Amino acid sequence: MTTEPLTDPTTDPGRHAASRETTEGRVYTVTGGDWDEFIDEAADSERVVINLGPQHPSTHGVLRLVLELEGETVTQARSVIGYLHTGIEKNTEYRTWTQGVTFVTRMDYLAPLYNEAAYCLGVEKLLGVEAPTRAQTFRIMLMELNRISSHLVFMATGAMELGSTTGMTFGFRDREEVLHLLEFLTGLRMNHAFIRPGGVAQDLPENYREKVLEFIKVMDKRLPDYAKLFSGQPIWKQRLKDVGYLPLDGCLQLGVTGPLLRSAGIAWDLRKIEPYCGYENFEFEVPTSTDADCFARFLLRLEEIHQSLKIIRQCLDAFEPGPVMVDDPKIAWPAKLSIGPDGMGNSLEHVRKIMGQSMESLIHHFKLVTEGFDVPPGQVYSPVESPRGELGYHLVSDGGTRPMRVHVREPSFVNLQAFPAMAEGGLVADVIAAVASIDPVMGGVDR
Repeated sequence: MTTEPLTDPTTDPGRHAASRETTEGRVYTVTGGDWDEFIDEAADSERVVINLGPQHPSTHGVLRLVLELEGETVTQARSVIGYLHTGIEKNTEYRTWTQGVTFVTRMDYLAPLYNEAAYCLGVEKLLGVEAPTRAQTFRIMLMELNRISSHLVFMATGAMELGSTTGMTFGFRDREEVLHLLEFLTGLRMNHAFIRPGGVAQDLPENYREKVLEFIKVMDKRLPDYAKLFSGQPIWKQRLKDVGYLPLDGCLQLGVTGPLLRSAGIAWDLRKIEPYCGYENFEFEVPTSTDADCFARFLLRLEEIHQSLKIIRQCLDAFEPGPVMVDDPKIAWPAKLSIGPDGMGNSLEHVRKIMGQSMESLIHHFKLVTEGFDVPPGQVYSPVESPRGELGYHLVSDGGTRPMRVHVREPSFVNLQAFPAMAEGGLVADVIAAVASIDPVMGGVDR
């Protein structure tokens, strides 16, 4: 991939970003869509331009790749996004701070709990509150379970795309184990909306320790199978070794984070560098490699699953008795949630009290649910280490019950910039391996 110097607009007015003068200085408007020009440029040459996707089983969702080929070699590559756009960031501005959780959890749908956690950490910073220790530990356990399920999907889909149906069945089989456990702990398999501003929706269920230990036992037994199936297999190695190469300087210039950056040699992990939710109290390693290729990224993610299991074991021993929501009735919603006859809802004692004894409690409950709570004016950035890299929420409050602005630094979106650098100069078959190693989730890219 070559980097051209910025064109002087005075000498070439047709090849620069549109700009306008404002009171803050010159503002440039940069738009994507250069794939159209890129297709036109190849029209008179002997090179062929092909579309890979957006409806293609190897593009991790509705991602369109425009490839210019010379024989089997990719000479230029572009990624085209926007086919799954949901407007989630804008939607949150029309909901209360608590209701925003139900939107952000649907961005990266393979790592919903990370979106919830990052969003809630930002809201809590603006409020000046901190979730109770038990809730923080619970959040860590849920996030690490979510990391395992996300990496298992990476293994399964990556294996399927490269021709290993056994790897696919292994990955989805084991992901089911995680989703069953998450359903037991939170009530839902995905899009949980379980982590709320101030804590979590409800306490740990009975027998949670036995269920989690049983899951760890199953994973400890099955994980070596992945090493046996893939690590020493010559076909898998040949398909991934020295493919999708992205060295450290390329990662840093493109803002790449997560396993892609760690595969190039830097142990950059926000759980260690900027700990949140009490990660500083847990012992775990940050696996790295200097090979900077697809094979290194596969090995790193496999090792990260082992490290997540190590953290989950420590969570079980770290749980202390106590509340799972801040003791502030102006923020805590739902404050008295428990599993009732309807499966989930406010505890009967709480309902009896607000309906039959205290008109003030009923009014407060009604206003909290319908209007939400005020958040002091200000702005904050709260990052977490998602399975794909740095996931950060920039929240702006004007002092009301709804966010004024929510903007997400989504790792899939940023990491996807690296695709041309990884694919150009390689073969068409290597494009599939490169995209799989980025592990983009289009719900997060398009959001």
